[in-house]
Amino acid sequence: MYRFSAPLGYISQAMSLFLGLSVLAIAAAVTITSHPVSEIASWLTNVLGISFLSLLAVLIFTCVFCWLRIIMDKNNKTKLWVEIGTQAANGVTTLALTFTLLGISLGIGSLADQALTPSSIQKVIADMTANFSLAFMTTVIGLPLSALLRSLIVITVRYQETMPTALLKGMNT
Repeated sequence: MYRFSAPLGYISQAMSLFLGLSVLAIAAAVTITSHPVSEIASWLTNVLGISFLSLLAVLIFTCVFCWLRIIMDKNNKTKLWVEIGTQAANGVTTLALTFTLLGISLGIGSLADQALTPSSIQKVIADMTANFSLAFMTTVIGLPLSALLRSLIVITVRYQETMPTALLKGMNT
């Protein structure tokens, strides 16, 4: 029974931490922008898209889960979780850059589909800038977030390596 209950406990803790951090991030966005939550959520889905946000959420959750496993590991077998967490953080970078290239591609591709006339130029530019917005916002959000997640994993591991083992064992019980 322990085989199944321990991972479920980690998943529950990681989900709680992930959702709590999400709420704090939304609260910070509301405070900074003075826009209601519905407007911020609408902007996120319109600019970044559901696919980017979903994949980003999975990668962030994976990092949080691995971070908790590193902190709470009683057997000092953290190498696997360090690797998975680091790869998930690197995945955020890859995701951001992939969507950046997708947005640039879609922006340039939108020029090929439409004839440029004085009457249509406004709509063509609006469509192109919407795609470029996707491109640049995924980079602006993804790259710093990836660095933060990677730092969280690496610094935690380095901290644990420098801690006296007696103190570390006392924290994990």
